[in-house]
Amino acid sequence: MKEIRDNARKLMAPFCKVCPVCNGKACVGQVPGMGGLGSGSSFSNNFKALEKVCFNMRLIHDVVEPDTTVSVLGKKLALPVLAAPIGGVSFNMGGGVSEEDYALAIVNGCKAKGTIGCIGDGVPDFIYQAGYAAITQADGHGIPFIKPWEDVEFNQKLEWAKATGTDIIGMDIDAAGLITLRKMGRPVSPKPLEKLTDMISSIGMKFILKGVMTPDEAELAVSAGADAIVVSNHGGRVLDYTPGSADVLEAIADKVKGKITIFADGGVRFGADVLKLIALGADAVMIGRPFSIAAVGGLQQGVETYLDTLLMELKQAMVLTGSASVATVDKNIVFRQES
Repeated sequence: MKEIRDNARKLMAPFCKVCPVCNGKACVGQVPGMGGLGSGSSFSNNFKALEKVCFNMRLIHDVVEPDTTVSVLGKKLALPVLAAPIGGVSFNMGGGVSEEDYALAIVNGCKAKGTIGCIGDGVPDFIYQAGYAAITQADGHGIPFIKPWEDVEFNQKLEWAKATGTDIIGMDIDAAGLITLRKMGRPVSPKPLEKLTDMISSIGMKFILKGVMTPDEAELAVSAGADAIVVSNHGGRVLDYTPGSADVLEAIADKVKGKITIFADGGVRFGADVLKLIALGADAVMIGRPFSIAAVGGLQQGVETYLDTLLMELKQAMVLTGSASVATVDKNIVFRQES
């Protein structure tokens, strides 16, 4: 990974410094770019929330080759990790690679390693067009996310997304506050429950709602008919002063676990971070910025190398916590500081 990261550092400058620890400190307020909005607190809270979760180390057991596979939304994954939807290479990542090459690296790299790459949406149109083309070339192996546009644009993009051959669609409803899009004449907006329910019922595919950060909205997602949620604050890029995803995940899982598939993202860097979120209630995890660094720095091979690294780290953490399989991981592996 060192060579990949070194190359990414050159190509992504000055938008991303590819810091040794990606905690949001060096890129505060850099939006566009790879930073967190405003004070950067929401980005850093994601990192801090995961950082303070500790493990109970257990070694008196027979776990040697843990099972990292997981089945979500009818898909069996080699590890409980998906690449989160990110786009805008030219204005967020330095433009060192093309949008097309970036999308292909994410989609094909994930497919080669037995998982799924998600594709972002946005303006200019070539962002989602590159993503849809990559999924089409991969025979539908990818998940396109569509922003919460108003009806005409959402429905048009939905038809284009379906044409890729995928059977899962996502909406990053956490992008609803992007006023820059409204100023460009491409408005996004929150969705009332009735409207969201109607949208989901008309889609005819599995549907992921990304941007759920409270137990009550998780329950609303269930009642609206969503198949999955992503516990996410959009990488700290849309609203300042939100808690970290890991801080709210457990309460959300307590309300809706078993009723809906739960993904979580935010601050995940290493395989141990993946295990932390699984223990707190996620069924699988999405990762954003590290995949971007891997894709820019090494294209498909970079993505594959990062996934290999994550898998090794995840297995190591599972062995050292006595976790035989991802499916059986629970809160008992998490250390609780007594008050």
